[in-house]
Amino acid sequence: MSIGSLVLRRMALLVLVLFGVTLITFLVSHVVPGDPARMMVGQRASEETVARIRREFGLDQPLHVQYGRYIAGLLRFDLGISIRTQRPVIDDLVTFFPATLELALCSIALAVLVGIPLGVWSAVRKDTVVDHLSRTYSVLGVSTPLFWLGLMMLLVFYGKLGVLPGSGRINPFSPEVPRVTGFLLVDSLLRGSLASFGNALYHLILPSFCLSFVNVGVFARQVRSSMIEVLNQDFVRTARANGISRKSLIYRHALRNALIPTVTVIGLSVGDLLGGAIMTETIFAWPGMGSYVVDSIGFLDFPAIMGFTVFVATGYVIINLLVDIAYTLLDPRIRGVG
Repeated sequence: MSIGSLVLRRMALLVLVLFGVTLITFLVSHVVPGDPARMMVGQRASEETVARIRREFGLDQPLHVQYGRYIAGLLRFDLGISIRTQRPVIDDLVTFFPATLELALCSIALAVLVGIPLGVWSAVRKDTVVDHLSRTYSVLGVSTPLFWLGLMMLLVFYGKLGVLPGSGRINPFSPEVPRVTGFLLVDSLLRGSLASFGNALYHLILPSFCLSFVNVGVFARQVRSSMIEVLNQDFVRTARANGISRKSLIYRHALRNALIPTVTVIGLSVGDLLGGAIMTETIFAWPGMGSYVVDSIGFLDFPAIMGFTVFVATGYVIINLLVDIAYTLLDPRIRGVG
């Protein structure tokens, strides 16, 4: 399959995914009991004020009319106005997105740096103590609830030991870092403030570790199974018979081929983290999109809830597309398939 046809198919899929996501999210969010107009103006506001707010935000229209208006705005890249913040939803998402992406990328980087070597080590030492420990960790990573792990980490390292911060992206008493990219690590380096960089990195330790805990096990298990399969193939036996060193055989030949399916897992994990960071951001008071949508849900802010869902769904499909393109470039054998 050519890259051009792959992109066209993914773009068509994106339209279908966004339609399904918006429809389901719209129906679910409107089933929740409550009146966002009343929550916005307060319980003591008059009925005339509440009715005016409903008209202003189109909440007095039938559901099919509201949905049609939303889709029409979506075609113009307009996600609506947040009932809670009174700002365009797209502006809110752009403001909070860098914090979520920074946390997700740091978590994925940590998972890759730990999970891939652990998987290689486990495959090379198959059925040894190292392999058993690695597989045990993989099972624990998949089965441990994220909210429980986050609370335990807070209790131990923040509450009991006091060695790590428990919330936020940076110390509130630190000098303000001018916003350039929205990524604190990058902006602090652009400003030339190593102290701010270190403080931001310090605040990333707990949330990024918790978010990467599951992926370390997933990556390790994927690399282990791929490495075992590759090490049993004929070209590896031939290379071993030709006297190639063990180190070169493992890292230059076997690992390169074993990483091809792992690329898919890593890419999909990034998409999962964009939507799955809600729990982590809530536990650690991380000011990202997760915290934003949780506050919006409590306020019945329909435009913000749907905007977040559409944003994450779009990102997930785009990441899927990039993974497929990378897979095609890494493995030329599948370019003619499909």
